[in-house]
Amino acid sequence: MQTKILLDEGEMPKRWYNIQADLPLPLDPPLHPATGKPATPDDLRPIFPMELIRQEMSRERYIDIPAEVRDILTLWRPSPLYRARRLEAALKTPAKIYYKWEGVSPPGSHKPNTAIPQAYYNREEGIERLATETGAGQWGSSLAFATSLFDMECTVYMVRSSYEQKPYRKSMMQVYGAECIPSPSLKTRSGRMVLGRDPDTPGSLGIAISEAVEDAASHDNTNYALGSVLNHVCLHQTIIGQEAKQQLAVAEAYPDVVIGCVGGGSNFAGISFPFAGEKITGKHPDIDIIAVEPAACPTLTKGLYTYDYGDVAGLTPIMKMFTLGHDFVPPAIHAGGLRYHGASPLVSRLAHDGVIRPVAYYQNEVFEAAVTFARTEGIVVAPEAAHAVKAAIDEALRCRETGEAKVILFNNSGHGNFDFSSYEAYFAGGLADYEYPVELIKESLSRLPVTG
Repeated sequence: MQTKILLDEGEMPKRWYNIQADLPLPLDPPLHPATGKPATPDDLRPIFPMELIRQEMSRERYIDIPAEVRDILTLWRPSPLYRARRLEAALKTPAKIYYKWEGVSPPGSHKPNTAIPQAYYNREEGIERLATETGAGQWGSSLAFATSLFDMECTVYMVRSSYEQKPYRKSMMQVYGAECIPSPSLKTRSGRMVLGRDPDTPGSLGIAISEAVEDAASHDNTNYALGSVLNHVCLHQTIIGQEAKQQLAVAEAYPDVVIGCVGGGSNFAGISFPFAGEKITGKHPDIDIIAVEPAACPTLTKGLYTYDYGDVAGLTPIMKMFTLGHDFVPPAIHAGGLRYHGASPLVSRLAHDGVIRPVAYYQNEVFEAAVTFARTEGIVVAPEAAHAVKAAIDEALRCRETGEAKVILFNNSGHGNFDFSSYEAYFAGGLADYEYPVELIKESLSRLPVTG
């Protein structure tokens, strides 16, 4: 009766899984923001290293993980898979609940799985500094950690609402040697334009991305690094789901339900893509794959599947994705990592094709689920990961009603050790349950770019 399933370092996957190989049709190509024509590798060279551009466009099923990257990943990988027996008992469910625990990484989340290879490939091409954005701070602290290992500089534009809510994430970035700037800032033209329109804006990931891209494009020694959304980021995260498959095999189990929270889509892609590939190819056609998002930023559940910019200023390639509009600014909910107007083109495609099923929750019910999890399994999870906890609990309760002994797998993507102000607000009754008005979403969507 194993509760914790571990793999040896030698069992860690040596290749990333690329779901693009198993899509029935290729993704719609990203478009150049100035011309509206399909972006070429040369268009992306000013901000990305060539190997990441190659991975972004590749349809190879597997891509080798460099030995130096694997060596660093063994600092915390393979991560453990837990059977949530105490939660099962508390819910009185016949379901078996498993969770992949990514909070064991040094920065405390899944984000270093892509930060390490991104820093590595940039270092290999002689880049000295990386610029990026971050919402709740998991990505910013992860890239700061990665650049410190490769003796690189790092500048992080942190969404202002999260910068104020989560000061210790900023401190962690500083420990790793990075500069952390609240966004929007006066440092960039993009930031100054936003502040000119709204000096009190809480900021958004779209704004912070504009600042980071502008910073990278204006310095020869600097590239841009993104912690979610792009194909190569989702690729790097698939090490999570591949490990989970091996660990479940030890338990002689295969999931009926796979769950992950979605902002841009990286941790969801990490846990789900290896299983989604088997659903697409018919090996396991009935698996239910659930993408969980906040009702305050309902990209997959209320957005439009179309071409849009990834940022406010229109500096990024225009991507086919579910979007709420690139200038959409969501409320300052505490799950800062889920406050993004768009979703990964790959995640969006799977949602559009019905391979995955999106759901949305309010933040009070999400925190209630997180407290239940902490009082049974002992782990205080990040507000983002708590969305997956909520969905797992709902599925387990549904099994209690039906009597089905389903196997439920979810990605517990990070700890909440820097999020106690959020929990304090929850216990004080200070969290608002936002549901963004449909008319405001329509207004934002009316300003989408016009494409071919």
